[in-house]
Amino acid sequence: MTGLFDLPLLPGLQLADDVITPAEEQVLIACIDAAKLTPFQFGNYQGKRLTRSFGAHYDFGRQRLQETEAVPKWLLPLRQRAAAFAGLQPDDLGHVLLIRYDPGTGIGWHKDRPAFDQVIGVSLGAAADLAFRRRRADGRFDRCRVPLPARSAYLLTGPARWEWEHGIAAHASLRYSVTFRSFAAVTNGSAIGKVGMQS
Repeated sequence: MTGLFDLPLLPGLQLADDVITPAEEQVLIACIDAAKLTPFQFGNYQGKRLTRSFGAHYDFGRQRLQETEAVPKWLLPLRQRAAAFAGLQPDDLGHVLLIRYDPGTGIGWHKDRPAFDQVIGVSLGAAADLAFRRRRADGRFDRCRVPLPARSAYLLTGPARWEWEHGIAAHASLRYSVTFRSFAAVTNGSAIGKVGMQS
């Protein structure tokens, strides 16, 4: 498989289709809508997408993880599948982020915070493209784009996780995502304790 400009699929990026059924997707969407999402907050900036974290919350002002509510039971079956996809144990995925992208909403170029290690995303609702870019020595960018159909999942490890930025362009249809993350072994000079951060 190749992406934009015929680059090969990125090392460390894995994709899987139909990780849940259409019926399971509708149940998850209903649960996300009932989860009291709030606008994404990055310092003084408020994003258009609506979010909620479980297990741990990343405080962008303090640049550290904080414990938050346990992962709810309705997310545990999906977390188990995400863990199996990544070759991890469910308890390894101590952070869950719910996102609702209303029409006209995307997410800009970024890398996930170094507090986290592996990243697994599950797409619900409208399809989207996950775009990647990496700055070259000449200042230009290598670029790659992969489709994210409804009910698909992606895994970011290795170069795809640490060397490339990723983002999703604003699109016209309602989309949801559930992102699971494992914790990095060391954050801000100290090991992350998992006690109290799991369901």
